[in-house]
Parts: sequence; structure tokens; C-alpha cells
Amino acid sequence: MKKLQLFRRDNRGATAVEFALIIPVFFGMLIGITQLGSLYFAGADLRNSVAAGARKAQIFPRPAPAEVTAAVRNRIFKLNSAYLTGPTVTQGTDANGYAFYLIEASYAVPLNFVFFKTPPVTLTESRRVYLNPTS
Repeated sequence: MKKLQLFRRDNRGATAVEFALIIPVFFGMLIGITQLGSLYFAGADLRNSVAAGARKAQIFPRPAPAEVTAAVRNRIFKLNSAYLTGPTVTQGTDANGYAFYLIEASYAVPLNFVFFKTPPVTLTESRRVYLNPTS
């Protein structure tokens, strides 16, 4: 009985047990935050590249869709082009007869958690750019 009472009062090793319980949660949160950061970075880079294509589309004389596509691809900095879908440039007119380019691109962000794989998250970005009249 006396040994059981001594065991209850003995606090040696309690810190190690608490650390062992908390460290997996801490590392899980740390890895999750880094993956959210990579999603944010990929979204910002995709948005910036489509915006560069939109700026290219607004110059005079009107550029061809291939030039706008090249402007989007040239603006992508750190994204892996293997995961990039597009960009596509579609020319059209709205209900009032104004010509526009619709620039669309998507990027499948591969998430890399340490102990398991997840399907990639697909980010999409599109811009409608109204064009200057040619005459």
C-alpha cells in the first residue's frame, strides 16, 4: 500500500508523457499550415499570371489569343507547368455587342502530407477582358 501512495506522488516523467501526447498534434498543425501556405502561394501566382495575360489583351493593336496565352505562361514563376491546365483564351461578344477575351487557367496543387497522400486541390482563375475597338 505504501508503494502505491509513493507512485501517486511521484511526478518524475510527467513532462515527458505530456510532451509525447502533444507533439503529434503540434507537428500535424505545422504540416497543415505549410500546406495551406503552398495553396495560398499557388493561388496568388495563378491569379497574377492570368492578370498579366489580361493586361496583355488590353493593349492596342489587339493581340492574338496565342500572344495572350504566351503572356500568361511567361508570368508563371514557381508553379510546376506539369500541373497547369491551360491557359485558354476564348474570344466572344457580350449581349451589347462588345468584344472580349475570356482567359482561363487552372492549377492542380499537389498536397504533400507526411504520412498520407491526398488528391490535388484544383485552383481555377478566369478573367474577362473587354477589348479596344479595332477601328
